[in-house]
Amino acid sequence: MIPADRPAALHVEDVGVVVSGKVLVREVSLDVAPGEVVALVGPNGAGKSTLLRTLYRALRPTSGQVRLDGEDVWRMTGRRLARRLAAVLQETPGEFELTVYDVVAMGRSPHKRAFQGDDADDRRIVLDALGELDVADLAQAPFDRLSGGEKQRVLIARALAQQAGTMVLDEPTNHLDLRHQLDALQLVRRLGVTAVVALHDLNLAAAFCDRICVMDTGRLIAAGPPARVLTTALLAAVYRVEAEVTLHPRTGVPQISVLPGDLTRPDCGPGPW
Repeated sequence: MIPADRPAALHVEDVGVVVSGKVLVREVSLDVAPGEVVALVGPNGAGKSTLLRTLYRALRPTSGQVRLDGEDVWRMTGRRLARRLAAVLQETPGEFELTVYDVVAMGRSPHKRAFQGDDADDRRIVLDALGELDVADLAQAPFDRLSGGEKQRVLIARALAQQAGTMVLDEPTNHLDLRHQLDALQLVRRLGVTAVVALHDLNLAAAFCDRICVMDTGRLIAAGPPARVLTTALLAAVYRVEAEVTLHPRTGVPQISVLPGDLTRPDCGPGPW
């Protein structure tokens, strides 16, 4: 399935987010080129999900601006933005009586008029999306009875059916087994979309993403190719772990092995990096 919309250039400029007096994101600037896949990584509470919410307009930044091909996302109509940018969220929708097919078909809404039914093209796109995520056999199953991993694949399929050229994915591999983790990220790469992907698994980020952006305490503290960013010093400073970083002998991709130990003890500080 090829997205109907072209990959966009995504520009984040000095974005800050303050909620109830607490600073969650601090003046983050980031450029993502058309067709580039960028990983957003960092420890829990680093501000990754909050920053992503400003990209797909679920949260208005307190300061700064998010632009898609030069256009402020907050000046776009909801329908226009949904045609250009699709989001896969961590949160699973609440309980509702919809089939898997119905959930994925929601991705077609931005391309139709109000109350317009599905036509043959819509049905083909939905079925293709179900097949891409290996959930075609669940099309008529109730969504709320699926396992966590199955729900996640259905939500990715819904974003795929949206046919946007830009995607924002917040922990898309959450709940997925090894095979489906690989399938999901390989799909993002194969589509050729512009993508920002929040990931906890640094090895997956290194294997599938062009660049890695590291956040900590709301700040963007490092950005660049995986081999340059994923260093033992950075992992010690940001994640407080001792780790070895080697290049995989077959792929040449950085591979992280975390070693036993507790760098949170006063005598185990990471030092400068």
